[in-house]
Amino acid sequence: MALCTSCRLALRRALASTFRTPQHITIRSLATKSLAASILSKPSWSVRSLLPSSSTASPETISSAQLHHLLRLSALPLPSTPEAEAAMMATLQSQLQFVRAVQRVETSGVEPLRAIRDETPEARAENTVGLADLEDFLAREALVGHYRRPKRVRTKVESEAERWDALATASRKAGRHFVVQSAKGQTAEGTD
Repeated sequence: MALCTSCRLALRRALASTFRTPQHITIRSLATKSLAASILSKPSWSVRSLLPSSSTASPETISSAQLHHLLRLSALPLPSTPEAEAAMMATLQSQLQFVRAVQRVETSGVEPLRAIRDETPEARAENTVGLADLEDFLAREALVGHYRRPKRVRTKVESEAERWDALATASRKAGRHFVVQSAKGQTAEGTD
């Protein structure tokens, strides 16, 4: 949606006169931090609940043939000693118990995560670009022509990278050019 020049000018004047830093944002972020700190201060569950206890036996045991079959499917080497095989079986049993615990979690009604970011309405409103965010860019426009079209004023940015002297490290130079010493008739190594 394009604004006419008079509307844009009126908007620019209104924004310039009413622009001030909102203080409710800092209060909300402090309240959010204290809420997060209070939630994270006490644990709600333990990883130990997912690990197998020493007293309970697993409902199904993994045989040596099944372990060897899994290792061949994974293109992993077979265990060299019976102790290594027993350690692999114990590790696999604990991993299977963890997978079963994850599968028992009730996920009905839970919307899948689309991205790793805060998707609450407050966070969306905070991340939305508004006119207050664009005010600095609108202030850098100049009105041009009979119809007073806005045009961005280009500012020249001169950085340290553009001011370095490329010829400062050259051993020989001729005017604004490098001089490379080479002999005629030399062939490169590896060519005949």
